[in-house]
Amino acid sequence: MHYPKMALFFVSVILLAVAASVNSCSPSDRAALLAFKSSLQEPYLGIFNSWTGNDCCLNWYGVSCDPNTGRVADLNLRGESEDPIFEKAGRSGLMTGSISPEICKLDRLSIIVIADWKQISGEIPACVTSIPNLRILDLVGNRISGEIPAEIGKLQGLTVLNVADNLISGTIPASIVNIAGLMHLDLRNNQITGELPNDIGKLSMLSRALLGRNQITGSIPSSMANMYRLADLDLSMNQISGSIPDQIGKMPVLSTLNLDCNQISGEIPASLLKNTGLSILNISRNSIEGIVPDVFGSKSYFTALDLSFNNLKGPIPKSLSSAAYIGHLDMSHNHLCGPIPACSPFDHLEATSFSNNDCLCGMPLRTC
Repeated sequence: MHYPKMALFFVSVILLAVAASVNSCSPSDRAALLAFKSSLQEPYLGIFNSWTGNDCCLNWYGVSCDPNTGRVADLNLRGESEDPIFEKAGRSGLMTGSISPEICKLDRLSIIVIADWKQISGEIPACVTSIPNLRILDLVGNRISGEIPAEIGKLQGLTVLNVADNLISGTIPASIVNIAGLMHLDLRNNQITGELPNDIGKLSMLSRALLGRNQITGSIPSSMANMYRLADLDLSMNQISGSIPDQIGKMPVLSTLNLDCNQISGEIPASLLKNTGLSILNISRNSIEGIVPDVFGSKSYFTALDLSFNNLKGPIPKSLSSAAYIGHLDMSHNHLCGPIPACSPFDHLEATSFSNNDCLCGMPLRTC
């Protein structure tokens, strides 16, 4: 008569065992993590001290697993964090070594963050492009060299690609335009050469394209105007030439445009200064010529407008005084001429905003 209870007991034990086996990490994932760890050295914080025992889903620092499959889903290792382990050490992280291709055996990863460790070197393993569900690849702030994998476009689910502040060289892979859902692209402060892909506008979901401080050449592709969600575009401190496409000024949500320190020529598109959503515009230190378009209005709102170190001529536009707000304004080192309007926003600006022009006059410069 006790058999049913005994049977129920054994069934419960079996179910618990099955559940435990599902929730603990797979042996292959554990082996891949340990192989990944063996290529890195982290001497100060001891973040890998927790990588012990058979269950890599349980309290392994930076490792998260899918509770349904027990497979490793996230690898999140940041060298700058508010985690108690950093507060206790009183310092940010430092890690040397390289990213082992063994990481690619974690084929259920959706997030790879190995960021701000300052000394991780070597190349991005080409096999990362074979991780089918990868959504975030963040390797910012290391010393990673080599090129962005040529087949990066295979990562159809990628939304964030951040390899800023490294030593990445080579060109931007042509396949990158196939990542239809990419929202954040940060390649700043590397050694990337070559031209921007002509069809980069295919990245229509992109909201931030940060490519400054590289060695990118060629012109700004007009297809960029197809990025209707782009709010922040940084191409500063490159070797970009040609003119600014008029279509860039018509982008509906563009709020920050940094094109400073290039070799851009031609004139300022009127559409750029008429764009009432644009709040930061820096086109300084180029070879831009012609007049400053007189197209400002009551909805113009610039927290920063920098046109300095160009070849602009003619007067300061009278319509600038009708702008809703102009915070920082720099028109210095051009060939502007004529009186500086005696009204807002000019009444709060210093002489350095207008210095080294041909014949500007009026406050804060000499009287006319």
